[in-house]
Amino acid sequence: MTHTPPPSRLLSRRSWPEARFLADVLRTETVGGALLLLGAVVALIWANSPWRAGYAELGHWVPWPGGAALHLDLSLRTWAADGLLAIFFFVVGLELKREFVAGDLRDPRRAALPVIAALGGMVAPALIYLAVTLSAGGAGLRGWAIPTATDIAFALAVLAVVSSHLPQGLRAFLLTLAVVDDLFAITVIAVFYTADFHPLPLLGALLPIAAFGLLVQRRRTWWWALIPLAVTAWALVHASGVHATVAGVLLGFTVPVLRGRDGAPGLAERLEHRWRPVSAGLAVPVFAFFAAGVTLVGVDVGGVLSNPVVIAVAAGLVLGKVVGVFGSTYLLARFTRAELDEEITWADLLGLALLAGIGFTVSLLIGELAFGAGSPEEDGVKVAVLLGSLTSALLASVVLVRRNRAYRRISERENRDADGDGVPDVYQGGAA
Repeated sequence: MTHTPPPSRLLSRRSWPEARFLADVLRTETVGGALLLLGAVVALIWANSPWRAGYAELGHWVPWPGGAALHLDLSLRTWAADGLLAIFFFVVGLELKREFVAGDLRDPRRAALPVIAALGGMVAPALIYLAVTLSAGGAGLRGWAIPTATDIAFALAVLAVVSSHLPQGLRAFLLTLAVVDDLFAITVIAVFYTADFHPLPLLGALLPIAAFGLLVQRRRTWWWALIPLAVTAWALVHASGVHATVAGVLLGFTVPVLRGRDGAPGLAERLEHRWRPVSAGLAVPVFAFFAAGVTLVGVDVGGVLSNPVVIAVAAGLVLGKVVGVFGSTYLLARFTRAELDEEITWADLLGLALLAGIGFTVSLLIGELAFGAGSPEEDGVKVAVLLGSLTSALLASVVLVRRNRAYRRISERENRDADGDGVPDVYQGGAA
């Protein structure tokens, strides 16, 4: 009699140390998401107020003129997109390295779901975007990647408001999905949105990146050496024509992940803990402030909303992400005998797929790269990203609020600590 192996479980709970690390990440990103929303709201109000000219002038102000030879005569808006977002992508690089070395992505079986879901969540929105724009004559095809991104900070901020008891396995999946999504977004930016490529500065950037990597591999965390090396690498990547934020990812990849023999956190985890608040609390909100301010005064709103690019971006975020994330997960379960973890339902996954349609930071960045800063097309992209993200957030809220009572029961069971040892019983071998 042959023994049939039990079906694998999708979105199962992580280990207790991994769960604690995830909780710290979620808290920081949730606060960052709230600040991101605040920055976007302030920008929208200012850009549509009687003082809107001041908002535009602030964004175009060049604080350090005379740096044209080094490609550094940048406006505040460009410094926010190219400079501050490099910090965000440095943290993304640390996350990716950690996930591939010590997290879920090191196990091909556990990595399959977030990778496939992230791919589906990029392919489906891109196809919807292309279908809409091609049916309208093909204008705006360059923006096909705009609806493919997921903003984890924005999504977690919404999640914190509507439901604080989401099952841990699902929260972990949302974070891992966003990390993989960021990896694909970085690749898309580097490959498809690089103009006027200059190979020599890019080759030159390898030297400070290598020196940075050599120091961190030897655990030499001298800020007076690492920060100048990082800035030099950033400047050279920027001069090469490749988007400068790629430098942040490459620097993050050089940092070692594994813990020490005494169980102390690895350097990647320590640097992530140190720089994530800067990314979530400063870099992303400031970028949102300069990127989200679209002026609608005197604009034909009906004409903007009927623009094929606007429709394509909004449809890609709202419909494409749901079809891609939910559909790919369902197909994976359908054809591999895998089942959802017993604490998670398909309704939960639907809510998460809707949350994935909140594409803000990277979507706005790709819109600027695709159509040019200050162009009429970029203003339409801003409207579409805001509209699509808010619609996704509202739909996700409707689904997740209905599930909140069930989440609370699950959370109470997970947090039960009958023996008082500080570790929830559910993470111990004998737990029921």
